[in-house]
Amino acid sequence: MSEEPRVSGDTAIRVRYAETDRMGLLHHANYLVYFEQARTELLRSFGLSYRDLEDNGYLLVLTKVEVRYKRPAYYDDLLTVRTTVAKTTAVRIDHAYLVFRDGTLIAEGNTTLACVDREGRPQPLPDALRVPRKGG
Repeated sequence: MSEEPRVSGDTAIRVRYAETDRMGLLHHANYLVYFEQARTELLRSFGLSYRDLEDNGYLLVLTKVEVRYKRPAYYDDLLTVRTTVAKTTAVRIDHAYLVFRDGTLIAEGNTTLACVDREGRPQPLPDALRVPRKGG
């Protein structure tokens, strides 16, 4: 049984002071911001941008997000967010994220984005976002 080839990339992000809470930890909500930044950079690495997609009428809306926190991150930590396109369907793209500090896994997560038109109706993902299937 063949699997879809995985498309992935790493993005380095340094934790800014304003992103920490009173305990000095990276606030949990900022992981979602980091996921978005890493997704955007992965797309950019293939010569595409969200702006280009939106200008062509393809809007990607977040329909599901999950984060599992393993260890804390602190101000000035240099993190690596590994983003992988885990799966694509006709109208959906799933990403998986691994967040590392100095090679140690500190968080992992998943998102699902749906492709919609300007009226919010589902529409097929553009071909450039589809993960090709082996033998297909």
